[in-house]
Amino acid sequence: MSTKLRCGVAGVGYLGQHHARIYSTLPDCELVGIYEVNDARAAEICAKYGCKRFDSIEALGQACDAVSVVVPTDRHCEVALPLLAAGCHLLIEKPLCVTLEEAEKILAAARAANRVVQVGHIEHYNPVMSYLETAVNDPRFIETERLAPFNPRGTEVGVVLDLMIHDIGVVLQLVKSPVARIEAVGVNVISPYEDIANARITFENGAVANLNVSRISLKKVRELRVFQRGAYLSIDFMNQSGHLIRMPEGQTIFDIKKEELPIEKGEPLALEIASFAECVRRSATPKVDTALGKSALEVAIRVTELIRANMGKPASENLK
Repeated sequence: MSTKLRCGVAGVGYLGQHHARIYSTLPDCELVGIYEVNDARAAEICAKYGCKRFDSIEALGQACDAVSVVVPTDRHCEVALPLLAAGCHLLIEKPLCVTLEEAEKILAAARAANRVVQVGHIEHYNPVMSYLETAVNDPRFIETERLAPFNPRGTEVGVVLDLMIHDIGVVLQLVKSPVARIEAVGVNVISPYEDIANARITFENGAVANLNVSRISLKKVRELRVFQRGAYLSIDFMNQSGHLIRMPEGQTIFDIKKEELPIEKGEPLALEIASFAECVRRSATPKVDTALGKSALEVAIRVTELIRANMGKPASENLK
């Protein structure tokens, strides 16, 4: 490996262009090149960041130490496997892929090649998450709301795999208990798949999470609320702000205190990619590794299956 980490991006559309931008600015990384099927977009990114366009995934893999996979979700597996075979470490945008069978193929290939694979659950690198991980110790009820205006990008999958999976990953990380039961409902409005969905997840330790998501909203919202004994946290992922309301044990309701969270703001994607590069350099396990990525995918797939089997009707499934 050269002094600088040789990096590439497979897919430089709406999100992939930002991966290219960030790699080009990291002092210990060199943006070697990209793979992109759109000629105009490829020419634009190469001119902007002084990198090379490769004519195949295999060629990109041979030239790079690390690659971001930012193609549509249903192509993650077919792009990831030849890159791993070429010896590349991968940052695969969420979700890891679209089926558990594909996830197993990627995990097996990563183990065989002894390569780092990080899954792009970006909220885990949002500065507010660092605070949550220290302040939340025994969540009893978690409520999330993630709303976005309609965008054709991402509609190769339903809203659960497109947006809700962000919150599924966060909730799994905070609760740290196996899932016992899922209830779900969803409706397709514009796309062939569910565009609005709600999931209620009950964990074996008794914690409950209620997740609401829509990709046909008139506004953007990315919020999370956590209730635990003696404390309530309200978090705004989008604005990187929030507050903590707590009542010290033994005190009365008149002693409730509200504290604004001391969060140092930063660009989550830049923090995520910098962390990925550091994990590659140190051969370290990423914060969001394939195990967490696969667990979030498994829950998201079960939610999706319940919704599609009972579109427009409440559905539930015991996981034991």
